[in-house]
Parts: sequence; C-alpha cells; structure tokens
Amino acid sequence: MEYQRQIIRFLEKEIKTYTALALFFAKRDVKEHVRAGDKKVPIGPKFYKQRMKEAKKLVDELRRLVTVQISGLDKFRRMS
Repeated sequence: MEYQRQIIRFLEKEIKTYTALALFFAKRDVKEHVRAGDKKVPIGPKFYKQRMKEAKKLVDELRRLVTVQISGLDKFRRMS
C-alpha cells in the first residue's frame, strides 16, 4: 500500500511538471517534433495537457484503490 502512495506522490509531481511545461510552451508558441523511436512526436502545450489528463486519471484510480484497501483492512481488524 505504501508503494501506491509513493506512486500517487510521483504522479502529482509529474502533473505539476506537465502544467509548467504546457504553460511554457503555450507562452513561447513552441510546436516541436521530437524523435521517439521510429516516430516523430509533436511536443507542445497540447501534448502535455494530454499527459496531465492521463496522470490525473491514474491518480484518481489509485486513490480509490488505496481507499478501498484501507477500508477493507479496517473491517478485517474489527473482525479479529
């Protein structure tokens, strides 16, 4: 369960980073393409906004999972 909390903290930091990068690229009006393997991937505000959405979904799912696990442990402890 502790590793899940660490993952949540990490993703929250990533969201802050993505927010900062999206703002930076929006102000500079940067639209670059970076090579990722065989593909050229566009890097710009839209790219980081999509990453933020994905990370926020993961954080929400992990928080729900942690909450369910904690409530399950509480029920188990009461039964013992």
